[in-house]
Order: sequence, then C-alpha cells, then structure tokens
Amino acid sequence: MANADQERERLLGELIGAAVPSWAIRVVQLNGVVATRLGVTDTDVQCLHVLGQYGPATPGELAKRVNLTTGSASRMIDRLVDAGCVRRIPDPGDRRRVLIEPTQEGLERVGNAYAGLISRTRDDLGGFADEELRVLLRFLAAAERSTAAEVHRFQSDDGRP
Repeated sequence: MANADQERERLLGELIGAAVPSWAIRVVQLNGVVATRLGVTDTDVQCLHVLGQYGPATPGELAKRVNLTTGSASRMIDRLVDAGCVRRIPDPGDRRRVLIEPTQEGLERVGNAYAGLISRTRDDLGGFADEELRVLLRFLAAAERSTAAEVHRFQSDDGRP
C-alpha cells in the first residue's frame, strides 16, 4: 500500500509541479504571439475567446471575465473595434446599453491563429479512449473552477498569495 501511495504522490507532484505549470506557460506564450500577430494585447485575445464562447456581452461583463477595470476594458474594446475584431451593438433588452459582439472577421482571425494548435491537439487526443477524454474534461472543468476561485480569493482579500 505504501508503494501505491508513493506512486500517487509522485504522479500528483509531476502533474501539479511540472506538467500543468509548463503547459500553462506555453499557453500564455502562444497567446502572446497570437496577440502580436493580430495587433492586439494578450487580454484582447482573452476577450475574443470569451465572446466566441459566451456570445455578446456588456463592457462591464467583459471587464469581469478578463479581470480588467471598466476603464481598461473600454480601451480594450476600442483596440478590438479598431482591429476589426468586435463591434458595438445596441442591447435588444435595454436600448440604453451596448453589447460587444465579435465580428466574423475577428472570429476567423482568432480561429486561423489557433488552427495549428487545434489540429495538433486533435491529433494528440486521437489515441485517447472516450473514457479518458471524459476524465480530461472532468479535470479541466475542476481546474477551471479552482483557478476561478483563486482569482476571486486574490481579488477579495488583501491580494497576498
């Protein structure tokens, strides 16, 4: 039993201490390269991902999702409008508000920028059984929730780790 516990700790250490952080760093690096190619910032790319995944949003909602102040979000939206990636549209539920929606061009540009990674990832996952893919999805959902909780914790307290 001790060997099984040691192996589990070794695997957890490898995942938590090396594999996940190394992958996260590579994702941040890729997002930076993509942002440079699109002529926007890393946070602007995050905004495009959010809009692509969740649809149009108010500037305030976008600010919260990408962890910006409302002023910084306004500048981000201006950059993305200038780059042709998003547009402002009237909110059909409240004509006093505006929504930000991705343009088809913006979605295509982001899609094209990540097409190589998507293809490679599809190939990487090709050898996984359906049950293994379900396990990966379960882990990624849990990791996203935990990461969001840590973001909230840092924002809620004195900001110290």
